[in-house]
Amino acid sequence: MPDAAEERGFLTKPVSAAGTVAIPPRAGEALRRFTDFTYPPKPDDGTRCLNVGRGITLSGEVTSCDKLFIEGSVDVKLTNCRIIEIAEAGLFKGSTTIDEAEVRGRFEGDLVVHNRLLIKATGRVSGTIRYGQIEIECGGQIFGDIQAQSRS
Repeated sequence: MPDAAEERGFLTKPVSAAGTVAIPPRAGEALRRFTDFTYPPKPDDGTRCLNVGRGITLSGEVTSCDKLFIEGSVDVKLTNCRIIEIAEAGLFKGSTTIDEAEVRGRFEGDLVVHNRLLIKATGRVSGTIRYGQIEIECGGQIFGDIQAQSRS
C-alpha cells in the first residue's frame, strides 16, 4: 500500500533497514533515468560503445568505435564507426562515414551514411550529406548539399 509520499508522486527508496527516503518527483524522474539500465543505451553484444554525456565536450579524432551516442557536444573526425545516435541535446560537428545514423539533436558537417539516415522530429542535419536511405519525421530538418547514393 502506498504511503503519503508515494501518493503525492514522490518516489521512495529504501535507505536502511529502518526506513525509506522520499524523493521529490523531478529528482525521482532523474533517479529513475539513472537507475534504468537501458539509459543511456548499452551495447548488447560486447560492441565498442562511446557515450558522450550531457554537458561533456569532446574534440579531436575518434576511431574504431562501433557506436557513438551523443548527449553533449562533439567536434571530431569520426572514422571506423558503424552507428551514431545524437540525442535531442546532442551536437555533432565534423565529418564521418558511417553505416547508420539517428539524429534527434544536431549534426553539422560532412555525413556519409551507407544505409539508413533517420532524422527525428527534433533533429537538424546540415552540411554535405550522402545517404543510402533516408527517413525524416515531421518536424525534422535537413539543409545543404544532399544526395542519395546507390548501394553497391
